[in-house]
Amino acid sequence: MDCVICKNGTTKIGLVNVPVVRDDKIIFIKNIPAQICNNCGEYYLESEVAKEVYEKANERMNQGVEIEVTQYMPANS
Repeated sequence: MDCVICKNGTTKIGLVNVPVVRDDKIIFIKNIPAQICNNCGEYYLESEVAKEVYEKANERMNQGVEIEVTQYMPANS
């Protein structure tokens, strides 16, 4: 797909690391599959993947975790 940010690049499948920040808490999730622009580096998550990432981060923050680094694990694995 064409990058909607830089308008010059195209995306390819790769892995990204995403920090989810809320107030003074941060959950850093590694190795998330995404479409990544070969020009500017902007990434795009599939809607189901994004939902899983944010649900996991919110769950951990609601459990009192303030800082965490974890690997992405798809819900269906």
